[in-house]
Amino acid sequence: MRQIVFILGVLFLFTMLGAVAFRITEGWDWLQCIYEAVIIMTTVGLSATQQTELKPETKLFIIVYLIAGVGIFTYGISRLGQHLVNLELRGLLERRRMDRNLEQLRDHYIVCGYGRMGQTICRYLHSRRKPFVVIDINQDRLAFDSRVEGWLYLVGDATDDQVLKKAGIHRAKALASVLPTDADNVYVVLSARLLNERLQIIARASTDKAIEKMQRAGATRVVSPFSSGAVKMARFMLNPSIEDFLEVTDEQGSQLELADLQISANSRLVGKRLMDTDLRERGVMIVGIRRASGERLMPPPGTAVIEAGDSLFAFGSAAAVNEMIAESAGER
Repeated sequence: MRQIVFILGVLFLFTMLGAVAFRITEGWDWLQCIYEAVIIMTTVGLSATQQTELKPETKLFIIVYLIAGVGIFTYGISRLGQHLVNLELRGLLERRRMDRNLEQLRDHYIVCGYGRMGQTICRYLHSRRKPFVVIDINQDRLAFDSRVEGWLYLVGDATDDQVLKKAGIHRAKALASVLPTDADNVYVVLSARLLNERLQIIARASTDKAIEKMQRAGATRVVSPFSSGAVKMARFMLNPSIEDFLEVTDEQGSQLELADLQISANSRLVGKRLMDTDLRERGVMIVGIRRASGERLMPPPGTAVIEAGDSLFAFGSAAAVNEMIAESAGER
């Protein structure tokens, strides 16, 4: 962009130089001076009305101006063309690289919509080093931010099944639909559920009716920014100290994490009592257990036995929690 501005600036200044010279030597009006400077620089020549009765100094200036102008104009146009071609090639290569990376994604997250909520979700996932792709129809804003941050993105309509497929919805772990309208979010939820029955779908809704529709369409969770924001404000009023403590887990860049540990059959934790594990020593506190049957233990007693299929609600440092996520799945 700087190169384009520089080239255009040089062409403009050289044109104005010629216009000022014609104004001084011949006294023509400014529009005529600029016109003559442009057609001489582009090798068209003087207009028919100005080809007679030129002063000697004007003729001498035209000789020098024509020689210099042809070189500057030719160089400027060639550089502009080269820059535009490079931009086109760069965009094509970037798109191909993006497509290859999208094809390699597994267990990733899809963010539909790049408004204020979408941007916050993307920054949070990026801070947690989670693989994700963001979809939005606004190419300029999306492409600029994603290029700066190094995010994967798709320009298109998130309600289009082909766009969702290109984002790897069949291989995705979860999807967040935060488009501007409830109608679009309902459509995305319905399409995503039909394309991937096991996908975790989080959707944004602005009305109670929309919440019900999204749940029926297949949303795993529906979030209303107005309701959740109001409840959070009420909690701050009633329990300011406790809410300040819990707020730490939501801060961007926070070292604390609240996560759901899924216990697989081959996890080393299966069959152990909670008190017999080394979770607390490793910086992880279990604040709740959800059995495969749906039973909840909140808070869980130390004698609770961990079973395959359980979900442990863990709170602790991000590093410790991520390590426990791998162990709970039996990866270590």
